[in-house]
Amino acid sequence: MTVNGKTVDAEVPDRTLLVHLLRDVVGLTATNVGCDTTSCGACTVLLDGQSVKSCTVLAAQADGHQVTTVEGLANGDGEMHPVQRAFHAEHGLQCGFCTPGMVMAAVSLLAENPRPTEEQVRTGLEGNLCRCTGYHNIVRAVLAAAEGGDSQ
Repeated sequence: MTVNGKTVDAEVPDRTLLVHLLRDVVGLTATNVGCDTTSCGACTVLLDGQSVKSCTVLAAQADGHQVTTVEGLANGDGEMHPVQRAFHAEHGLQCGFCTPGMVMAAVSLLAENPRPTEEQVRTGLEGNLCRCTGYHNIVRAVLAAAEGGDSQ
């Protein structure tokens, strides 16, 4: 598979979940293990551009596919992705545990719908839970990223 643009070739047990391959084998620890039941979204990554919860995808299912984690969003010179910048500008995080999954879900949402309404953002992120923020600033961050800029 390709992870963040780099080929990953690993032999793992058949039952290895993608989240564990990413964290334990590849060393990309921003993808968090939260609930192991697809309820929280902390493990959200992009698989061929579509958001998936990597706690319920077998690593073998990603064989031959492209995986993008939050570490792979920034460009080569360290500049953050527009969604990452918007989360920072709009204070769309608090403890940070859900943030990588939220950012990845937002990237996927904006790829499918570049100009969502507030309601569409809330619906698009409903599979990702945050226990700290109340979502207001997360929604503002996604809308700011959609507008192509970071608001003050």
